Amino acid sequence: MELLQALCCTLLLLLTRMQVLLAVSWEDWWTYDGISGPAFWGLINPEWSLCNKGRRQSPVNLEPQRLLFDPNLRPMHIDKHRISGLITNTGHSVIFTAGNDTVANYDGMQTPVNISGGPLSYRYRFHEIHMHYGLNDQFGSEHSVEGYTFPAEIQIFGYNSQLYANFSDALNRAQGIVGVSILLQLGDLSNPELRMLTDQLERIRYGGDEAFVKRLSIRGLLPDTDHYMTYDGSTTAPACHETVTWVVLNKPIYITKQQLHALRRLMQGSPDHPKAPLGNNYRPPQPLLHRPIRTNIDFKTTKTNGKAACPTMYREVYYKATSWKQN
Repeated sequence: MELLQALCCTLLLLLTRMQVLLAVSWEDWWTYDGISGPAFWGLINPEWSLCNKGRRQSPVNLEPQRLLFDPNLRPMHIDKHRISGLITNTGHSVIFTAGNDTVANYDGMQTPVNISGGPLSYRYRFHEIHMHYGLNDQFGSEHSVEGYTFPAEIQIFGYNSQLYANFSDALNRAQGIVGVSILLQLGDLSNPELRMLTDQLERIRYGGDEAFVKRLSIRGLLPDTDHYMTYDGSTTAPACHETVTWVVLNKPIYITKQQLHALRRLMQGSPDHPKAPLGNNYRPPQPLLHRPIRTNIDFKTTKTNGKAACPTMYREVYYKATSWKQN
C-alpha cells in the first residue's frame, strides 16, 4: 500500500511538472512572423482557436467614411493621479504593469487608476500598457487609418473592476476589458510620460529584463483631444479573447527618432541567446465583418460633394404622434 501511495505521489508530481512545462512552452511557441506568426496562432493551441475563427478580432483598419456618429458617446475619463510599476521586456512586447494596491511605492500605498466614461457602462481599473512598434518608420502600429500605419502604438488596458476581481478573471468574460489605443507619430518633441517609459529601455535590453518606473501619469499619455472611435474587438495576442471594448483616440502623440532607435535595440532573447529584435511586434488588421465603428466626432458640418462625410445615429422621425380624439 505504501509503495502504491509513493508511486501515485511520484506520478502526480511528474504530471504537475509537465503542466508547468507546458504552460511555459505555450508562451514560447507564438511569435509575430513565420510559421508561429499571427496566421497560425489559432492552430498552435486549441485554446487559441478564436485567433483564426473569431469574428470580432482586433486590430482593424479604420475607414473614416464608415464611421457612425453616435451622439450618446461621452468623453473618456482616466484618473489623473500617478502610479508606479514595472516595465518589462516580455520577449513579445514592452509592457508596463501597475503595482497592485497592496504594493507600496516611494510615496506610500498606490491608489488604483480608473478608466470610465466614453462607451463604457462600467468602471475599469488600469492594469497595463503594451507598446507595439516597427523596425522601420512605415510600420509598427496595430490599428491603421485608411490603410496608413504609424511607427508605433501604445495600448492602455484596464479590467472591469465592478464585475470581476482582477485582469485575468476579466480577460475571457463579457465586458471584461477596455483597450485605449494611442497612435504614435514621429516628431521632434516626445510626450513627457512616454519619455519616462523609454528612459528605462536600456535596462530592459533582453527578454525577461524589468525595471521600476516611478509615478507615471497614465492620463498624461493621452493626446489633447476628446474625440475617439470605438468598436467591440479582441486582445491582439493569443488567446485573442473577444472581450475588449476598444477606444482609438483621434489624435497621435509624438515619439522621437532617438526613442524609436532605443526600442529597436531591444532583443527577444537573453544576452547569451538574443534571438531576433523585439520590433515588428504587431498583428495585421483583421476583418471588420459588419461590426459598427462608432465615433463622437460630429461630421454633420463637414460635407463632401454636398453630403455628410459620415453616417449618423441621430434619429430621423418618420412617424408622428397621433392625437386621438373622441367623436
